[in-house]
Amino acid sequence: MAINLEIPKKLQAVIEKGHQGAAEMIRPISRKYDLAEHAYPVELDTLSTLFEGISEAKTISFAGADAFHGGDDNDKKSNVNGSNMSALLNAVEISWGDVALLLSVPYQGLGNAAISSVATKEQLERFGKVWAAMAITEPGFGSDSAAVSTTAKLEGDEYVINGEKIYVTAGSRATHIVVWATLDKAQGRAAIKSFVVPREHPGVTIERLEHKLGIKASDTAAIRFDNVRIPKENLLGSPEIQTDKGFAGVMQTFDNTRPLVAGMAVGVARAALEELRTILTDAGIEISYDKPAHAQSAPAAEFLRMEADWESSYLLTVRSAWQSDNKIPNSKEASMGKAKAARVASDITLKAVEIAGTTGYSENTLLEKWARDSKILDIFEGTQQIQQLVIARRLLGLSSAELK
Repeated sequence: MAINLEIPKKLQAVIEKGHQGAAEMIRPISRKYDLAEHAYPVELDTLSTLFEGISEAKTISFAGADAFHGGDDNDKKSNVNGSNMSALLNAVEISWGDVALLLSVPYQGLGNAAISSVATKEQLERFGKVWAAMAITEPGFGSDSAAVSTTAKLEGDEYVINGEKIYVTAGSRATHIVVWATLDKAQGRAAIKSFVVPREHPGVTIERLEHKLGIKASDTAAIRFDNVRIPKENLLGSPEIQTDKGFAGVMQTFDNTRPLVAGMAVGVARAALEELRTILTDAGIEISYDKPAHAQSAPAAEFLRMEADWESSYLLTVRSAWQSDNKIPNSKEASMGKAKAARVASDITLKAVEIAGTTGYSENTLLEKWARDSKILDIFEGTQQIQQLVIARRLLGLSSAELK
């Protein structure tokens, strides 16, 4: 059976609009906000308004909650090649411009994907249009999301949340925060739920903003929750602790967000490849697709290797989004795409700096910036090692308790 690897025509508009926005609005301010860490990129308000207007036309989806909740669950064909793919392709193009600025665009937060994954229809009506950050990591753990120690205790009609979260992307700018907390530590993973908490709410304190290696245009916050009271309706999904389903509910979030992060990696890696090709061409180095790699110069051979790696990561990433749109479980493929694309992005951006020499290492180009930015993509939303564990568990049919 033949496989068509071309993007459907109706999604070409996503690529064109996304690339236009990246080229005209994002790339020109990339260095400015890399040097001005923690300054809010006011230019993004215009881009956000543009995204909102296009989204309301119901032809293109961006990375808000609506992007991951399109279609009727009873109609398995209602969302074919639809909203997940659209959001992914947009992420690729905007990340080609600047991945940190993509993470800073209002209403496109990773928390929006979390809301979409587990929210009820009524909750989507209330929270579908908010700008939501996602707070999972704590001082006591990094990749092991099941180790959540932040608590949520039901008192009357309110949950009382206590705990501390770190490395919250857009934590000081988003209007709401999706907080992972446990209802009962004794019941393990099944008791972990996600809650929507307004950022400007009694008991919510932004402790600090992190100074980082890369993605400096994106704020990364440490947040403390002291007796934060929220309506019990702000618990996303079902409040029941279903031990038979374990951690599946909140973990579904990652099936939506990991392809997006993979898309970010694909975008920044493509940017580095394009810049490197220009540098090599200007230096008189020919890159030929008609000759074997061993018959070409070392830089050309290395470029061809990187380009092939990029192509495989792109196809894995697109596949995971396509599966989601077609109601096909994509947990394994989402992790495969994220693991491959993130590793490839780090490899390509660093190698591009190396091959370009002093030009790549200086601020004359954006190559050194892309090398710094790309590293986080192999860390957040699950490290390389965590993705490999998830893939192995899916392939072997083992639980997290059976394969650690």
